[in-house]
Amino acid sequence: MSDGRPLLVTPGMGIGPEITLRALEVTDRNKVVLIGREGPLREVHASIHLVRVNSWAMALATLEEGVAVPIWEPSNGAEPVEVAAIRIATERCMAKEASGLVTGPIHKARLAAQGFQFRGHTDFLGDLCGVRPVMGFVGGELRVALVTTHIPLSAVPEAVSRERVVHTVRTAERALRESLGLDHPRIVVCGLNPHAGENGLLGTEDRDAIVPAIAELTALGLDVRGPLGVEAAFLAARSDQADLVVAMYHDQGLGPLKAVDFGRSVNWSMGLPIVRVSVDHGTADDLVGTGRAKPDSMIAALNLARAIVQRQGVGL
Repeated sequence: MSDGRPLLVTPGMGIGPEITLRALEVTDRNKVVLIGREGPLREVHASIHLVRVNSWAMALATLEEGVAVPIWEPSNGAEPVEVAAIRIATERCMAKEASGLVTGPIHKARLAAQGFQFRGHTDFLGDLCGVRPVMGFVGGELRVALVTTHIPLSAVPEAVSRERVVHTVRTAERALRESLGLDHPRIVVCGLNPHAGENGLLGTEDRDAIVPAIAELTALGLDVRGPLGVEAAFLAARSDQADLVVAMYHDQGLGPLKAVDFGRSVNWSMGLPIVRVSVDHGTADDLVGTGRAKPDSMIAALNLARAIVQRQGVGL
């Protein structure tokens, strides 16, 4: 790290602790601090030397010794440990005391039953940072950004607005330029309805919201095409005619992405004032303790975090 600021990792739940340690066995674990439950990490048979700490100062002191990875388990009791870990890690990044954040998976329904009021990491991080981030996925053959995320499919048409499409595309375009070094990103935008609505015959959302949004973005000088049918949009990306696909809803974007790139792609929160990336999968509770959980996406997330941090000059 150029200025000594550590990379923070919240292992999360389910297979999160296992894939975190497995990934750290084969990636650069210099200046990494783990924040989360200690117990599940201790249950993983890995070659990583963990040292328990109970404060940020102790974590930094452990890093200075250079022989172990500190694990800090928050214990305020006001919220689940996994939530407290994300909060603390975000605060350290916002305070410029840490270079970036890599998160493992969390079980949204289980945390909601304990009072967690957000639909996932992205909404929570946006609230903590006071911005409206965009959920993106990069790292494999495809790059995707989502206009809507964890909402019911029935709520999507009303949520797809001109303003929301413009915000998503502009945020993603800026992230690709500033963090990945793409000089002039080429972006294709999916339609919401089959065949992008067929000029209103199959739905009016494309005509009324997405088409005006693309016209506004084009007028701003962005390289944006659409709305396209989802198959045309992803074919353009796979044939190197586009750098990013903007999808209107969760499964429209993640279905094709995971069919092609599962294990290689990384969930990247675009538009945050901090660097935050994550695995592209859930807690996979059925794999806990079986030894079958693969750390590929966590490895990719750790590597991407370091690459973005180094490019932005904020730590590592």
